[in-house]
Amino acid sequence: AAYDFNGYHKTYIAKRNILIVFLSSIIFIYIMGRIFSRKAMLPMTNIVANVKEISATNLDLRVQLPKNKDEIAELAISFNQMLDRLEKSFDAQKDFVSNISHELRTPLTAMLTELQLSTGNPRSNDEYRKSIDNAINDAQKLVRLSNSLLDLAKANYDQTEIVQKEIRLDEVLLDARNDVLHNQPEFKVNLIFEKEIEDDDFISVKGNEYLLKVAFMNLIENGCKFSEAKESTIAITYFKDKTIIRFQDNGIGIAPDDLPNIFTPFFRGDNKGFANGNGIGLSLTQKIIALHNGTISVVSEPNEGSTFTVELPHV
Repeated sequence: AAYDFNGYHKTYIAKRNILIVFLSSIIFIYIMGRIFSRKAMLPMTNIVANVKEISATNLDLRVQLPKNKDEIAELAISFNQMLDRLEKSFDAQKDFVSNISHELRTPLTAMLTELQLSTGNPRSNDEYRKSIDNAINDAQKLVRLSNSLLDLAKANYDQTEIVQKEIRLDEVLLDARNDVLHNQPEFKVNLIFEKEIEDDDFISVKGNEYLLKVAFMNLIENGCKFSEAKESTIAITYFKDKTIIRFQDNGIGIAPDDLPNIFTPFFRGDNKGFANGNGIGLSLTQKIIALHNGTISVVSEPNEGSTFTVELPHV
């Protein structure tokens, strides 16, 4: 049989060309894949680079949004929204520490000054007694502040961590009223039951008795403190699914500009000169009511008074 050299050579050349084209195609596909993947991942790479620059000291930085409105853009938007919440939390924590420092320093400075003056020069018994009384008042302010902070910490617990049981709202409300009148005999608190109780279940809620009592006492004390007559009225109305309690006073009221901020910790409005306080009470009250799945709202007019309305669902 004859050997076809030309035919064999042509077949070899064809196979070699096919192999070269195949390898070239693979290399080309690999290079183009790298280019396109790098271009596709560029927004994610930029996001990672931006994130690495963000720390606790520069939470005002944000991730640059990619031009395309795709899933990566949605991820960047969600991340920026999370940073917004973190920044607000950090700012709130800074403000909280600053306010606490101020609230602690004021009575401590006054107490220290009073004691230094009383020991610096000889005084009469009446003057010593007055200095001691002033120091006691400052110490009591510190005690009230520390108690409020402890209550605020409890109110910030998760709902599952708070011991709750079935309690009667009327009994908690009466206990709160009696405690306020015991601590402040000059206050006058009127309690009105606007609707007869048809069923004891109507006045039962599942909650923490101590925290609800703290919330009610804060609202009662506020109503009396900011009223020239030191008087407030509590009206309680029962429904099948909820109880509504209104804490009303005819005091100096709240300025319209202050209303959006009254539940902010340590906020004190234009009426702060009328009565002493630390700005924790209403914030604490709102947290306690929310912890019991309830709501609190306020209606107020300057020089006419305020009405705080609390709604609590039944068991």
